[in-house]
Amino acid sequence: MAHELVCWKCGASLADLTLPLRRLEECPKCRAQLHVCRMCREYDTRVTGACREQGAEEVRNKEGANFCDFFRPRPGAYAGRGAATDQALSELNKLFGPR
Repeated sequence: MAHELVCWKCGASLADLTLPLRRLEECPKCRAQLHVCRMCREYDTRVTGACREQGAEEVRNKEGANFCDFFRPRPGAYAGRGAATDQALSELNKLFGPR
């Protein structure tokens, strides 16, 4: 069954992985764990606890593997850095120097 999932951290294709994702599944490129809040359809930083699922227990580490039964992988989980982020970092570097 083909799917269009990409890693939430690096954007690499996860098409070769079988669904459902195992709890300790990792990205083949960057080794990031994939059964994580940041990869879930219910992940939403605009709500308390960053989860729209009211029945879910709060998970503190949104980037670490968890046991959430409500986990459903989100195809658009990779946000990447955009032009606005790059511009903001450039302005900060002008003020404070590079990190």
